[in-house]
Amino acid sequence: MIARKIEKVLDDFYDKKEKKALLITGARQIGKTFSIREFGKRYPVFVEINFLENKMARSLFENAGSREELLLRLSMFAEEPLVPGETLVFLDEVQECKEIVTAIKFLVEEGSYQYVLSGSLLGVDLKDVRSVPVGYMDTVEMYPLDFEEFAVANGVSERVLTALKTSFEEVKEVDFLIHEKMMELFRLYLIVGGMPAVVSKYLKTNNLQEVIREQKSILEAYKKDIGKYDPENKLYLEDIFNLIPSELNNKNKRFIMKNLNENFKFSRYSNSFVWLKDAGVALPVFCVEEPRSPLLLSKATNLFKLFLSDVGLLAAMYMDNIQIKVLNKEKDINFGAIYENVAAQELKAHGFDLYYFNSKKQGELDFLIEQEGEVLPLEIKSGKDYTKHAALSNVLENETYNVSKAYVFHNGNVRRKDKVRYYPVYMLMFLQKEKELEHPIYKLDLSVLQ
Repeated sequence: MIARKIEKVLDDFYDKKEKKALLITGARQIGKTFSIREFGKRYPVFVEINFLENKMARSLFENAGSREELLLRLSMFAEEPLVPGETLVFLDEVQECKEIVTAIKFLVEEGSYQYVLSGSLLGVDLKDVRSVPVGYMDTVEMYPLDFEEFAVANGVSERVLTALKTSFEEVKEVDFLIHEKMMELFRLYLIVGGMPAVVSKYLKTNNLQEVIREQKSILEAYKKDIGKYDPENKLYLEDIFNLIPSELNNKNKRFIMKNLNENFKFSRYSNSFVWLKDAGVALPVFCVEEPRSPLLLSKATNLFKLFLSDVGLLAAMYMDNIQIKVLNKEKDINFGAIYENVAAQELKAHGFDLYYFNSKKQGELDFLIEQEGEVLPLEIKSGKDYTKHAALSNVLENETYNVSKAYVFHNGNVRRKDKVRYYPVYMLMFLQKEKELEHPIYKLDLSVLQ
């Protein structure tokens, strides 16, 4: 079984035993249902209701007049008696049941059972489900396997990962042999990616043809869903989806609107891009006017790069046996686009908003993130000349931006020079959002005022 980081979220949910439901969202086929079913084995009683497969279940919560009636209807779908305090109810594909918004409040308040919900983002509006009032439900978004999960699935030990993280934090070189093997694993990740079914296929067979066949199947399923959920824009959405690989091969990797339509007006078709983003299929990286915090204030909504949510699927959309070329490190393919796609999905999976910076005077930075209240520029280099980065140097030298450090991810080992830290590209896995406060409880003593 492939270990996933969502298991930690489910463990916390189990340990806290709060009167709250948990909603896990994400694109199709990323492992939500499997992870929840495995989690359900902890409970003496596990009930699963799928609102997409079971049409009768969609009427489960319609016109229910009381909590008692809701629980009575729920028990009708269970194959065994529901036991208070020992039952997990798994409500899958909840976007198909709008009444769940009201129902889950009543069920959580009643408190007899625990509830985990799951919903697929692809082509489906989950806004109604997400609108459950604060205090009744927590929401977590799930993604394909990130590189660390992929490394663990392939047998990389906790000891090695800990040593690599120490090298990252202390900016120390990685042992040569370990570095070379991690780079081999990273190149494998470029073509296998993080879709659980694809990773499982590789682990079982080590057959790249089988891997590609599995990826093609997922891509076809995505295209069918595009047609199913948005028939009016099917052709246009599919055009955008199919153009992502070629657009990433452009020199600046920005999405060129005229490649879709010479008379293209972004305002008219912006919903199509939003749809692909909300579906978890594509990852837009928006341009900002200045590398200053908060980046959101200088975001340009109509200027962006568009990456695929999984680098393995991106590789499968390319032609000419790109998989073998990647493994052989051939020079006639655009490794930069593929490397940046990995960076985008790693950063997104780790909770970062995605931005880049472009200026006629300063040049272009691949990514900007916010960490510990500061802007952190990131450059992703696939070639040998990774120390040449004019735009990054310009930004670091510009005193008005007050950027204290920057990271360059590349194929070589760890080193530091002035404000720049150079890291192997696989160390993207160690870029994480700020940790939670160690002592978050603070109570003010106002006794003198009483």
